[in-house]
Amino acid sequence: MGRIINTASAHSLVASPNKSAYVAAKHGVAGFTKTVALEAAQDGVTVNCISPGYVWTPLVENQIPDTMKARNLTREQVMNDVLLAAQPTKKFVTPEEVAALALFLCRDEAGSITGANLSMDGGWTAQ
Repeated sequence: MGRIINTASAHSLVASPNKSAYVAAKHGVAGFTKTVALEAAQDGVTVNCISPGYVWTPLVENQIPDTMKARNLTREQVMNDVLLAAQPTKKFVTPEEVAALALFLCRDEAGSITGANLSMDGGWTAQ
């Protein structure tokens, strides 16, 4: 028994303008996940993909000041109207939430979940 968990993005499920390379790469991760899931299924290995929306990380936090300056917006406007514009919950995904889903996928109870692309994006891809 084994587990493979890939991490993509909400952009593995939907597209956004001006992000063609990023979206293509994330769609590739999703397709790769499905293909390897089929190839490994009879060996007891599950292969899944977690696709979060914006995750609150130092990388994202560090983008805020430059975006504020470039677009003449407040911190709150950048967070809500730029970064979280597509996430109906208007909440960032936390690294702990992503980790918890990954841990669940490693449990015996998740043994029949394979080839899935699990969105964790505050409703972004539900639109």
